[in-house]
Amino acid sequence: MRALVQRVTYAEVIVDGQSVSRIGRGYLIFLGITHADDRAIADRIVKKLTSLRIFPDDDGKINLSLSQVDGELMIVSQFTLYADTSRGNRPGFSDAAAPSHAEALYEYFISRCKLSFPVASGVFGADMKIHLTNDGPFTILLE
Repeated sequence: MRALVQRVTYAEVIVDGQSVSRIGRGYLIFLGITHADDRAIADRIVKKLTSLRIFPDDDGKINLSLSQVDGELMIVSQFTLYADTSRGNRPGFSDAAAPSHAEALYEYFISRCKLSFPVASGVFGADMKIHLTNDGPFTILLE
């Protein structure tokens, strides 16, 4: 599992020209799922994600967690995080999980995050347009 975490001041998902979800200050998480991923792996990533201290405190030191800034989460399924570009110029996606496995684990991941934070999400399998304001920019890859 790969979670590309971007600290944002705003993020919004647009599907078919319509806004389907948005958040203010928090994390925009692009979540990639592979064949071997399971709930235990998802739980580890959720624990790490919800414990990250990547917001500045009053002194400007990166020291505060999402809960300390009343942050929100937006979680978007992103199978392209498992793109393989080792051969040629066209990426392969054989390392990405099958849609049925990925969707079930994506929904589980969202449900675990909702235990602690307000969560918005993308639409699994949809062609989404993501609007965001990256804060920093600050981007971290969790695996």
